[in-house]
Amino acid sequence: MIYPILLCGGSGTRLWPLSRRSYPKQFTALIGNESLFQASAKRLSGPDFARPILVTGSDFRFIVTEQLQMIGIDPGVILIEPEARNTAPAVLAAALHLVQTDAEALMLVAPSDHVVPDAAAFRASVQAGVSAAKAGQLVTFGIVPTRAETGYGWLELGGACTAGVPVPLRRFVEKPDAPKAAEMLAAGNFLWNSGIFLFRAQSIIDAFAAHAPDLIDPVSRSVSEARADLGFLRLDPEAFGAAREISIDYAVMEHAQNLTVVPFDAGWSDLGGWDAVAQEMGPDVRGVSLSGQATALDCDNTLLRSDSEGVELVGIGLQNIIAVAMNDAVLVADRSRAQDVKTAVAALKSKGAKQADAFPRDHRPWGWFETLALGDRFQVKRIVVHPGAALSLQSHFHRSEHWIVVSGTARVTIDQEVRLVTENQSVYIPLGAVHRMENPGKVPMVLIEVQTGAYLGEDDIIRYEDVYARGQGAKG
Repeated sequence: MIYPILLCGGSGTRLWPLSRRSYPKQFTALIGNESLFQASAKRLSGPDFARPILVTGSDFRFIVTEQLQMIGIDPGVILIEPEARNTAPAVLAAALHLVQTDAEALMLVAPSDHVVPDAAAFRASVQAGVSAAKAGQLVTFGIVPTRAETGYGWLELGGACTAGVPVPLRRFVEKPDAPKAAEMLAAGNFLWNSGIFLFRAQSIIDAFAAHAPDLIDPVSRSVSEARADLGFLRLDPEAFGAAREISIDYAVMEHAQNLTVVPFDAGWSDLGGWDAVAQEMGPDVRGVSLSGQATALDCDNTLLRSDSEGVELVGIGLQNIIAVAMNDAVLVADRSRAQDVKTAVAALKSKGAKQADAFPRDHRPWGWFETLALGDRFQVKRIVVHPGAALSLQSHFHRSEHWIVVSGTARVTIDQEVRLVTENQSVYIPLGAVHRMENPGKVPMVLIEVQTGAYLGEDDIIRYEDVYARGQGAKG
């Protein structure tokens, strides 16, 4: 049995404005109707796979469970990282947890934001690497290159390259410049580094002990002192925070000698920038990729993408341009500068722009809300509550609220009173009142909330009861 380890805590800033820290690219439907995370979970499921183990951040814990529920996949343990420490501590934590119950467990470590169109071919490649992994090899999956790519790390093979046939891995190669990439492409014994690995849990623990021993103690303590929280397992924050922030490539893989690579040649992309997304979208004969309400007139080698309903994006006479429009932010860039989007996000953060990290739509375990209007002493929100879900029992110091139900039925608690509020009905929540909103129905409940008061921040909240155990604070 193979245990998929899905890493889903990254922020994906190179795909801003569609991917932001509050809701990164792995949870969005960049290609097709499913999110990248959902497609990854499906790809790593079947008779040869155990339930997936997820490693994610606290803010995403309910997003991953909701998205897996939508596709009918029941997760195994969900490890909550107290803070992002890169892939090495995350993988080690998963291995230490897994080895407690299965010393011979095979781990398939994969990012949750890659595109692999042929899932069956990928699963066949995984099976091709099983024997080597059981024998103690650290197996990686290299992508047969189609171009002299400078945005990926590369792998140098220690033998002939045949798709699906394991071969010794000689070394990892850092992201090259253009001449070096062209040289490796022509040589024929180099592959792109996919960042996907297969190994025994004990094998990777031994590798950490040999090449990154300083990580063993803090990560071990974070696992042994982890605490259960609803259906999640929270790694101990003090111990995990003491672990060095480093990728598994730098910590272990570039130093290990027991390396094997399985070449994969059936389509793959890490969607590491908008240029990669444009390619995966399937450009027309002039290299134009369109998504959403977008129109191109006399354009070449251009991506036009509108990801907000009601926003029309029109390009005229454009060449080598990326344009992505949302209702609160627009990106326009030369296609050759796609990798600089990450730098732009840093610039937005430095100027205090909320669009750098957050969307107008804020996802919560009970549903989501978005701000429709915000002014001095008032805010208007649209709130959607899932069937059977409930907000916390709460109160506010600085604001009162009016709720108008647009569709569905709300069960509303105001101090000692509980009432049902149906479509076209409204209710007033006085400042300081202890209140709660629930959806007792079978369909999503939609309402408009009008807030008035001196302070309208999401941290003006005291929770008295919460089925999601979020504690205090904006999200808890």
